[in-house]
Amino acid sequence: MTVEPAARQRILDSAYDLFSRRGIRAVGIEEVIERAAVAKATLWTHGWVEAEARKRGTTPEGRLLAIFDLFDEWFHRRDFEGCSFVNVMLETADAEHPIGRASAEHLENIRSVLRSLAEEAGLRDTDEFARSFHILMKGSIVQAAEGDVEAAKRAQQMAADLIEKYRQPT
Repeated sequence: MTVEPAARQRILDSAYDLFSRRGIRAVGIEEVIERAAVAKATLWTHGWVEAEARKRGTTPEGRLLAIFDLFDEWFHRRDFEGCSFVNVMLETADAEHPIGRASAEHLENIRSVLRSLAEEAGLRDTDEFARSFHILMKGSIVQAAEGDVEAAKRAQQMAADLIEKYRQPT
């Protein structure tokens, strides 16, 4: 799911205004959503990741690897700012804070997509696989935020190795 530019800007403007006046810990995700006048689903990118992976990959394993093609395009965008959910988790460092909890829930939604794709690919230990694959995804985002726009390509190769490791024995 892509967020329309106007909605994205309203989210950013609302969040910036609220966070800068009261701080991240004092603002809940519901308040940002209400202030930006967007649907809650607008904030969750897991639909976008899953839809693009399914569109781009022709096999279940290919769909998993396509996530990094998507990331590669994202990392090369001039407006790439990293992942706000990872950033918030790091800044709040508190899974009990409402916004930290919302970020953790979002990240779990991404892992559920990964588990589903892993099941479709016939991989074993899909929960463990999804957690490991998600580390590659988040790590590539952080690496790209450091300025390494090729991080997705390197992570994609590691992802292929991970898929191989979790293939069912024949």
